[in-house]
Amino acid sequence: MILRDLIAHLDRPLHSGPLDTDITAVTSDSRLVEPGVAFVAVRGESRDGREFIPKALERGAAVIICDTAPDESHPAEVPYIQVSDTRHALAAFARLLAGDPSKKLRLAGVTGTNGKTTTAFLIHHIMKRVWHRAGVIGTVIVDDGEQTRPANFTTPEPVELNGLLARMVDHGCRGAAMEVSSHGIDQKRIGGIAFDAAIFTNLTQDHLDYHGTLDAYAATKFSWFESLAADPLGKKPVAVINFDDGYGEKLVTLLGDKMPMIKYGFNVHCDFRANNFKQSARGMEFELTAKGKSYLVRAPLIGRFNAYNILSALAAASAMKIKLRDAVTAIAEAPQVPGRMEHCGTKDGISVFVDYAHTPDAVTNACRTLKELNPNRLITVFGCGGDRDKKKRPLMGKAAAEISDACIITSDNPRSEDPETIIKEIESGMVGTRYRAVVDRAEAIRIAIHAAGKGDIVLIAGKGHETYQQFADRTIDFDDRREARRALAERPEPPLPPRKR
Repeated sequence: MILRDLIAHLDRPLHSGPLDTDITAVTSDSRLVEPGVAFVAVRGESRDGREFIPKALERGAAVIICDTAPDESHPAEVPYIQVSDTRHALAAFARLLAGDPSKKLRLAGVTGTNGKTTTAFLIHHIMKRVWHRAGVIGTVIVDDGEQTRPANFTTPEPVELNGLLARMVDHGCRGAAMEVSSHGIDQKRIGGIAFDAAIFTNLTQDHLDYHGTLDAYAATKFSWFESLAADPLGKKPVAVINFDDGYGEKLVTLLGDKMPMIKYGFNVHCDFRANNFKQSARGMEFELTAKGKSYLVRAPLIGRFNAYNILSALAAASAMKIKLRDAVTAIAEAPQVPGRMEHCGTKDGISVFVDYAHTPDAVTNACRTLKELNPNRLITVFGCGGDRDKKKRPLMGKAAAEISDACIITSDNPRSEDPETIIKEIESGMVGTRYRAVVDRAEAIRIAIHAAGKGDIVLIAGKGHETYQQFADRTIDFDDRREARRALAERPEPPLPPRKR
């Protein structure tokens, strides 16, 4: 595209140099610059993109985009665009150079503290059953309609995100589901992306190391909905909101009649309402009341929190013009979401589950769900990540202790922190249950599974689908599910009963 046409989409840019330059791509990484590529000098959390302008020029950048004026050394033959918001400029260029792909898809975005991954998986599953080909972008995987690969970020940066959406269009996808993180909203990674459904699952304490306060965290989430209400980007997006959640109720009030809305939950005032919820170890069922009709919803998932995820997926599917009966039928064969209340095996009457629960609310939900299966004992193995919100550590300890019969506190991803220090901070919230601390996570899992007896359930919480463990000086290969299966296989055989005489 011609630079002149691209900058027409920016907010009051100041420019110098020729504007008839042909732009083939955009990047904020100077190492990826080559002739024809626009370089955007984005100020990051740890590095300032302006430091890399000389390197970008050396590599042949077609234009420099920055939030300050050029210095005297800037070559006159290279265009220079000064903007007030470089992240917005990066997102705009990425969208336009990719062909504005989000407008060619029915796109559902999912935000909230918990439930994003499962909800995106469920929407993707419904889409594939009804439309045969659909994409998904999230914490666990990326599916572009032809290939599936592990994800790098919950919400990718604009260039990668728009490239993925463009590939989905090229591969014949009719729709896609994606997770929308608070970081992705705050850093404008989804700038200019046109959504058909915007889902809010819930909001509880998390990411306060980044946002500072819970209210600031909520304001970031809410800003996405407000931006869609103010500028729907050529679509008619529907807000799908958990009306049983306190922050969801605040969001409903905030939006008012600014955009179409579907409220979901168990509340009598919900548009998509669940009644008569029942569950067993094999799954759940509930009655859905929506659009003046009732539907029997069955799913091979457990947990009341998953009922909320299912409700949100069904409401989003309806918002994207999928027949509700077809969506309900698809949910009956919903896939197991990796690391989300994933059953890892049973031996000697002991069942083991792995879950990504890494917030106080998520730990509470996971423990309550397994307690409802009436185990003899619930043994919970968990820890907290290093270099992240420290305030939630005693709260997670308290949540696990209040519901579990026994706990083992261990390492999660300690990162640069001392694992034993993290454990001590968790212990400060532990009351009312037996617990012990085992720093080595593999050993903690082995001890819990070998100590369990018939009828017990072991929950391994925190890392879920992750296949690594991060320390200050290294990252190692580590998978809770693999360790759980190994510990089950190595579990000593019970002694033979005495011989009858």
